[in-house]
Amino acid sequence: MSSIHNAQPAPSASTAVLLAAVVLIGLNLRPFITGVGPLAADISQATGLDLKGISLLTLVPMLLMGVFAFAGPVLQARIGGRLSMVIALVLLVAGSFLRLFTTNGWQLIGTAALLGLGAAVVQAVLPGVIKRQLPQRVGMVMGLYSAMLMGGGALGAQVSPWVATATGNWHVGLAWMALPAAVALLLVARYLPRDVPVFPARLSLSAYLRRPRVWLLMVCFGLVNGGYSTAVAWLAPFYREFGWSASASGSLLAYMSVCQAVTALTLPILARKGKDRRPWLALVLAMQAIGFAGLAFWPLAAPLIWSMLLGAGLGGCFALSLIVALDHLPDPTQAGTLSALMQGGGFLIAAMPPWIVAALHESTGGFGAGWAMHLGCVVVVAALYWQVSPASYARSMNMAGKGAAV
Repeated sequence: MSSIHNAQPAPSASTAVLLAAVVLIGLNLRPFITGVGPLAADISQATGLDLKGISLLTLVPMLLMGVFAFAGPVLQARIGGRLSMVIALVLLVAGSFLRLFTTNGWQLIGTAALLGLGAAVVQAVLPGVIKRQLPQRVGMVMGLYSAMLMGGGALGAQVSPWVATATGNWHVGLAWMALPAAVALLLVARYLPRDVPVFPARLSLSAYLRRPRVWLLMVCFGLVNGGYSTAVAWLAPFYREFGWSASASGSLLAYMSVCQAVTALTLPILARKGKDRRPWLALVLAMQAIGFAGLAFWPLAAPLIWSMLLGAGLGGCFALSLIVALDHLPDPTQAGTLSALMQGGGFLIAAMPPWIVAALHESTGGFGAGWAMHLGCVVVVAALYWQVSPASYARSMNMAGKGAAV
């Protein structure tokens, strides 16, 4: 039986340090994506990238988040969660720093690949680490992690155009993100508990992938995060087409991200008393539907309201989706594997919408068709998630007797 790496639950004395690490890690996983939209016009002018090319700065990281999420269980088994996190944060530091020196579009896309790879490893490994280190606080800590992830998105959207304007250089507007990533790297390398080897039975990835519930969770996570990837790629350029400045359109994206952070933090706390997450999922999906409908049909009626409702719906749905995945299995390793697979398939799906919306923009002359497409995706997700009742968890994931080394 292959060994995997595990760690004992964190003693209370180290809980605060672990929570600080979760905060800093989460803050570093989205600024490199959300910082691009407000600077898209400057990047395009300097590099020659068209709308489809700019969309690759979102598509490539999302695609890598999907592909390498599948490696999360293997990374935890072979080198452990702590070392995996250290390597991932090194990639985040390097990817942002190298943006100071990019001279063309393909080099910029290359840095996006490094950043996406780093974020992919963190997202695949961290939920399992949280369930192992803080087993009694999974809902609260996952909410905190999701909130910081979305808060980092707000930080990127607001700070990147400000730094670019202050320095007169869009390269610096993207490269500043290396600094908080370096702080997170130091904290994780110094304080995250070391893994110790244990030998529990594990399940092969094929055992998970034979379960329809795993695919359902992937599709729901992918369609919801496809809405997020489109929003961070095109919300700011959408309003720049109406004559908004880079700073004003970036602020709109920042407000969306702040609302994401608020609901990502609060909804898991509100939903913690019951096992059934579906009423809360219905609420956040309704918020998304209103936001996308407003952008598609009445964009200038209430831009701030549409953006804030969309952000609130996306943030709450992201956090609840992670919790629902972890709820399905009591074992931290197995639950972490399910979460990694859900994110892997989900981010593969989520990578494509920004490019699809760019293509729709070329054919229709505007972003309205893209927002309407995501409105339809919300309806699909609502229908699928209604099937995910707590009573179905054990039955849908009953993989006893199918264990094999990953």
